[in-house]
Amino acid sequence: MLNRYARAFFTAVFTPIARFFLSVGISPDAVTLVGTLGVITGALCFYPRGSFFVGTLVITAFVFSDLVDGTMARMVQRKDKFGAFWDSTLDRLADAAIFGGLAWWFGRGGNQPVLFGVCLAIMGLGAVVSYARARAEGLGVDANVGYVERSERLVGSLVATGLAGLGVPYIQAVALWAIAIGSLVTLVQRVLLVRKELLVKVPKGETTE
Repeated sequence: MLNRYARAFFTAVFTPIARFFLSVGISPDAVTLVGTLGVITGALCFYPRGSFFVGTLVITAFVFSDLVDGTMARMVQRKDKFGAFWDSTLDRLADAAIFGGLAWWFGRGGNQPVLFGVCLAIMGLGAVVSYARARAEGLGVDANVGYVERSERLVGSLVATGLAGLGVPYIQAVALWAIAIGSLVTLVQRVLLVRKELLVKVPKGETTE
């Protein structure tokens, strides 16, 4: 949902930045790498100490690189598929750092074992949700369905964590539970869709194995 409605707006905002980076010889892959390293650094330096607001500001600043590098790739009419692979691979590392950093805090300094488990669940479910779509595409099925994709996971967790850092009570716990449940529902949606599509494509008497 956020991909559909927000990406066009932010692409327009960051187009001048993308154009400048290209003019000075910076590649989209370099922007992806720097953005990911910034997210990982912000998440692992601030979240394990409970510095939620500052950590969220740092992470958010680097998260937008995901839009800048995509805009750069479109501007140069990039034809190869390595950029998409590189971007998706580093996204998984960034996500792991964000929810791993939160889990670290909840498991140690925050002393909230339930939210520690919720963060681990989000890490696992987020990875599997993304893998399910990629695997489905490899089998010729478009599994781009579900209520909670990466954008929803990031925006929901970052906004709630930033507000928690400002002292807003309960919002972080509610958001993390909602993301975990929504991720599970999204995974089920994708599995059911792929099952339906693939079973329809298999003629009677044949097997997929």
